[in-house]
Amino acid sequence: MPPFLVRWLVKLGVLLLAAGGGFALAFSLLREKPAATPDPAALVEQIREVARLETLEVRLYKRVSFAPEAAPAASVWGDVVNWVKQSVNAKAGRALVFADVSLGLDLGKLKPDQVRVTGSRVELALPPLKAQVSLRPEDTEVIDSNLDSAQTAKLFELAKEAFEREVSADAALQARARASAERQVRALLLTVGFKEVVFVPWPLTARAG
Repeated sequence: MPPFLVRWLVKLGVLLLAAGGGFALAFSLLREKPAATPDPAALVEQIREVARLETLEVRLYKRVSFAPEAAPAASVWGDVVNWVKQSVNAKAGRALVFADVSLGLDLGKLKPDQVRVTGSRVELALPPLKAQVSLRPEDTEVIDSNLDSAQTAKLFELAKEAFEREVSADAALQARARASAERQVRALLLTVGFKEVVFVPWPLTARAG
């Protein structure tokens, strides 16, 4: 074999080895590395922040009324006096009350043990929804009232309780709030590297065995 051909083959071999080493290095650098499993406690904190921002806000109004019961009397004559007072100057109050209601997950119940990670799959039990009511006194209209300050405060307390019951019984509103929270939590979990996100019934129980 001519010497120039031998030199050419040697150079070609060196170039091929260098190219092969370069490809191997590039592959090792560019190949996808398995994502580290997030710490459940840190994951719960991220979920809380996302869910806190995704609280459903609604404004409601309700007509409420309140008539205090007569105070118990110590004698028959006391009952008669109470009856006369209630008949002549009956206490009653009515008002049109407005409120801002926030409906979101009860995040105080969300704990790391409600998250189960298996590889790239995560199972999560989201806590029940919780309604928070803030009355709007600046919008409240007192229609008719001869209540004293304590009785008026009781009137507004009854209104707040009525708002909470109404929101808790509104299936459509509850579904909207939960779907919104699940959508944002799912987006977060996919962002941190999970491939499959499954919401399971609350509470998440430990697996047998």
